[in-house]
Amino acid sequence: MAKHTLSCGTLVINPRRELLLCHVTHTHKWDIPKGMLDPGETELEAAMRELREEAGLAFAPSHFRDLGPFSYRRDKRLHLFMVESGPGLESLAHLHCSTTFPHHVTGVPTPEMDGYRWASRDEVRGLCWPRMGEVLMGIAW
Repeated sequence: MAKHTLSCGTLVINPRRELLLCHVTHTHKWDIPKGMLDPGETELEAAMRELREEAGLAFAPSHFRDLGPFSYRRDKRLHLFMVESGPGLESLAHLHCSTTFPHHVTGVPTPEMDGYRWASRDEVRGLCWPRMGEVLMGIAW
């Protein structure tokens, strides 16, 4: 049996009960800030790092609520956390992604995420990849 990889992420929820989504560069899809667990990291540390890297956001560890592990793909599981943003994130203009990948043609470092938005529950399925949409719709937020 193949070993599962673990991706850790954070659902950032605003006072209107909308979810922060990051636009995945060079796709039509949006995603939550998430990524692979690095050696020696706890799930919370990985989720906090990915939130910092992919959106430029930092919250104290005590603000994260552990939602636990979720099935995602045959080869990957998700461990998710939730943070209530409070009233300070009305504008998302200051958010930024500090992690890059080489552009498929030029090789130029390209941010993994290139946009940010709030999404209601009704919008999530149409914005995210189907598997992520299913996971997110199964969580009370």
